Amino acid sequence: MSKISSMGRGMQVVFAVGSRHGGGARGATVGDIAADLGKDRSQVSRGLKAAQQENFLLRGGHREYSLDWSLYTDAQLLTEQRLRTEGMAALEGLVGDTGEGCFLGVLNGDSTVTIGEHVPSNSRMVGSWIGRPYPAYCSDAGQALLWDASDAEVRAVFSQTDFIRHGPNTPADIEDFLARLAGARERGYSVVDEEAEPNLYSVAVPVRDFRGETIAALQVVGSKARLEPKSRETAAAALKWGAWLEVALGRPS
Repeated sequence: MSKISSMGRGMQVVFAVGSRHGGGARGATVGDIAADLGKDRSQVSRGLKAAQQENFLLRGGHREYSLDWSLYTDAQLLTEQRLRTEGMAALEGLVGDTGEGCFLGVLNGDSTVTIGEHVPSNSRMVGSWIGRPYPAYCSDAGQALLWDASDAEVRAVFSQTDFIRHGPNTPADIEDFLARLAGARERGYSVVDEEAEPNLYSVAVPVRDFRGETIAALQVVGSKARLEPKSRETAAAALKWGAWLEVALGRPS
């Protein structure tokens, strides 16, 4: 029990140092972290030293602790690998629950790219979407991938993008996209209704990693006539498997 508690305290101070980095600070002293966490300096000092010994943190000449970015990079690479392997398990489970074609997508510039797919044996889908980019403003995964982005960040993503019509309901411009994204957040999942192409309907949810950042989208795609009537049940399944995948990627609770 004491070992688990010690590990927990160590990770708590690591996350606290990471928060300092996120705020623009180059490092943090024992006093800084103790104040941030509202904990005793001696307890925080032990946690920082333990994290340093485990190569989570570096200590500088001014007694400031900073993240060991080499370890962070390794964690990112491991997350990318797990996204592909565990992502396939999530896709298989989602297909089992929905009976529809399911996909895992990531953001690349102003486009989405499919990195995983699984379709039921009776699917009429032809060809593969793996590696194929599609405009994020109207793709099945676009809204989910920009779920946690601010309006300014979304505008930056599409600053050089022409909103070309791909389906009868393609967003007309950035303001239209932002309005739909706001509606998706309120709903709890995104719905893309004939935005990418006629008669195509999809439900998607964001997937977050160990940092709590959105790195992928889990999508269910099918014909509008078949998928729209069961959109709520489909969304519930996507949310379930999205949460499962996040746990597999080490997202903190």
